[in-house]
Amino acid sequence: MTVNWAAFTAAEPDLARTAEERFGAFTHHVLATLRKDGSPRTTGLEVRFLNGELWLGMMPDSLKALDLRRDPRFALQANPGEGQSMGGGDVRIAGRAIEVEDPALRAAYTEEVEPPESSEPFHLFRTELTEVVRTYVEDDKYLVVQIWQPGVPLRTIKRT
Repeated sequence: MTVNWAAFTAAEPDLARTAEERFGAFTHHVLATLRKDGSPRTTGLEVRFLNGELWLGMMPDSLKALDLRRDPRFALQANPGEGQSMGGGDVRIAGRAIEVEDPALRAAYTEEVEPPESSEPFHLFRTELTEVVRTYVEDDKYLVVQIWQPGVPLRTIKRT
């Protein structure tokens, strides 16, 4: 089962807000895709939260875009920032990336985001989420892991 960002936000608004804040704190994040041979590939990526969707835009024929065309599964890691602080915790998103070919949707994205590649072709993917995970330290004592999956109540695990 997968859902878009709007459905996740409706189900878990606090976790969604925290995730957006973590991704908004820095420009570049880490995307994991699967190569032809099934091994992982990690690359840098900018993301956008617009109109109830989490969008991934990519340069034409980039390896990560070709990976996603072949196998849409991905994992996305928020940039932890400098040092050890990781304000807001560590946030990871997993799911499927669906390429957007519709000219009207692509034009609306380009108008809103004004990507540097807007003058040339680019790949645009919307995401369908299978999992959102936040890990953080509470009271300098507990490691807290929040795990959300579509159709499953939010699970919170605390470890000392």
